[in-house]
Order: sequence, then C-alpha cells, then structure tokens
Amino acid sequence: MPIISEKQNNQKQVLTLNELEKRKVVEHNSLITSIAKMDKTPLKMFELAVSCIDTEKPLEDNTVYLSKRDLFAFFKVSDNDKHSRFKEAVEKMQKQAFFKIKEKKEHGFEFENIVPIPYVKWTDYNDEVLIRFSPEIIPYLVNLKKNFTQHALSDIAELNSKYSIILYRWLSMNYNQYEHYSVKGGRRADQVESYRNPSISVKELRIMTDTINEYKDMNNFTKKVLNKPLEEMNAHTSFNVTYEKVKKGRSIDSIVFHITKKPVARNDFYKLEEQDPIYLQDKENKEQAEELLAGKALKSKYTRLLLDNMLLSPYEMTDTSLMAGLQAHVYPLYDELKELRGLNGVKEHLSYVASKQEAYSKRNVAKYLKKAIEQYLPTVKRQELS
Repeated sequence: MPIISEKQNNQKQVLTLNELEKRKVVEHNSLITSIAKMDKTPLKMFELAVSCIDTEKPLEDNTVYLSKRDLFAFFKVSDNDKHSRFKEAVEKMQKQAFFKIKEKKEHGFEFENIVPIPYVKWTDYNDEVLIRFSPEIIPYLVNLKKNFTQHALSDIAELNSKYSIILYRWLSMNYNQYEHYSVKGGRRADQVESYRNPSISVKELRIMTDTINEYKDMNNFTKKVLNKPLEEMNAHTSFNVTYEKVKKGRSIDSIVFHITKKPVARNDFYKLEEQDPIYLQDKENKEQAEELLAGKALKSKYTRLLLDNMLLSPYEMTDTSLMAGLQAHVYPLYDELKELRGLNGVKEHLSYVASKQEAYSKRNVAKYLKKAIEQYLPTVKRQELS
C-alpha cells in the first residue's frame, strides 16, 4: 500500500531543507506557555512540522509532508544508524509527548492535555514522511488572528537542549510583543519595556520547563535551565539574553530576563542621485520627506507581505530611512507587477524572493528587494506582450 493516497498525492507538497530554513513557526501563546512533556528531539520535530503549515491556506487533512533526507539534514544526522534513530525519535514523541495547556476562562481555568502528532507514516524505500496533527492541536496552529508568536525555524535548528527551545519560544513571545507595541502603540512605555525585560517566577519557570521535581538545588537549576540554555541561545539565535535573580526574603523568587536583538548592519538603501527630491540639500526638508514616505510605507499592504514572508522585521520597520526607501523605490515597482499579475502575483514573487534569500542580503534588504523586482519585471512584461 502506498504511503499516501492518490488524492493526497495530488495535494501534497514535500518541503525541502532550503524551504524549511526560510520558514517561520507560528503558534498560539497558550502553546508557548504550556508544559511540553517531551525531550529536545521530539520538540524540534514538532516545531519543524509546524513550520510547514501555510498559515494562509487550509491544512488539508491536518497533514504536512517532509523529505526524510532533509529531515536528517535538519537534525544533522549522518551516521549509518540514522533510519533507526529517526524511528526511535518518532516512537518516543508519540509515546510520551504531549502539551499541558492552561487557559484562563470567565469562571476559572481550563486545562487540556493534547498529544500533538498522533500519526506519522513513512516507508524504508521512500523519502517522504507524512505527519498528521491531532484535531485538538489545530486551533493553536491555524487561522490565528491574535495572541500568537512567530519565530524563525533556523533559530531552533541549532539549539541542543529542551530548555533552550522552551526558553527561546517564551522569550520570542515576549519580544514579539515588544516589537509590536513599539510600532503600533497601545501600551504605556513601562509596559512595552516589560516585554523586552520579562519576569517569570521560579515556580512558573519550573512548571513551564517541567522541572518541578528536578534540580532541587537552585545552583543546579540555574546551571541546567538558565546558564547553559542562554549560552546556546546567545551563540545560535538572533537574541542576546541576560538575566538577574530577584530575591524574596532569602530565597530566589523570580527571574528577570533582558532581551536584545543582535545588531544588524544599517540598511542604508543606496546612494541616490543628487537630483532625487527625497534627498534635498536642506536637511530638515529631507527628514520631513523621509518621515512622510516612511509613514506611507507603514500603512502599505506591501509592508505586510514583506513581514509575512520574513523579508522585513518589526525591528527594521523603525528604520525611517529604510522604510522611506522601500516606499519611494520598491513599492512603485510592486504596483507595476500588481497591474500585470494582480496582488497574488506580488505574493508569489515575494515568496520566491524569500526562498532564495541568502544571509548576506539581510544586511541590506531594501537593495536586495529592489534588485529582485527590477530583474523580474522585464520578464513579466515580455510574457504579457507575447
């Protein structure tokens, strides 16, 4: 019997490693703060599977498909025993892995225990792996309109501790809110800063990391659950994180984290011709023009598409020069493409551009986007004429 039916074969899209590295993981915050009853490998496998969900499309049969070869590459498994190790990881995930979710409701708390991936199918002669999510986990992964967190799958890939992954997800949740409210407003300045410097009680941290009955000695807990995970995170993710202990009496009561994004080279757009009206000799006029263009860019549908494709971050949206450059020199070209191919044509172009983006281009994303659309538009125009 084939691994997938003919119907599924027509619908499936097996995702490769190159595509996965560009993927984002989007989860409801209740899932981020839940207790993950699983070790690092099943947890990373779950994050990997979630990253394959297209948040803008219905998830057919709650199912995603992965390439076994690329799955091994993601986990950096290269030995001769990799197939049996993969089998063990899947079996371990299904036997012991579940999320304990606690949500506040009108009359109290609601508790759910959810096995996230009850069904995995593969063969020893085929490269495809079928992963099916449970119906109960789907509301925490699909059609999320609020209270959700997204992070880059590539940040998770290099983390080798369960606690690193759990802390990274939780810190991402807080920093996402910091970036959101820094740009959109709606919170007091001290509230916004609290997202960048989140606090959690030791009791809550032990619950979230499933260490209530482990590392009873605080020094051991600090070493295993804080120091080593944060060292990993600072080395391999986009965050730099420090922390401080807050005492209540003689005991450590809570932990305050301090999150900063690693510096990115300034996105100077490019040198514009002297006659460009945006860059007038008068500095005040120039700044006013930039602010006006940047304001228009923030409201543009294209900015939203860039965010959705992780070609732009909320942090970069605070760079007035970058946003002004996008509005003046990139978005008009997207308008041309929209006239020819519709908004879906722009979406497809940006999806392709995101899949081909190399790390070096992230240092000057606006220049990269301008070059990409300038190279693509002539091809589209020729096709329209033919």
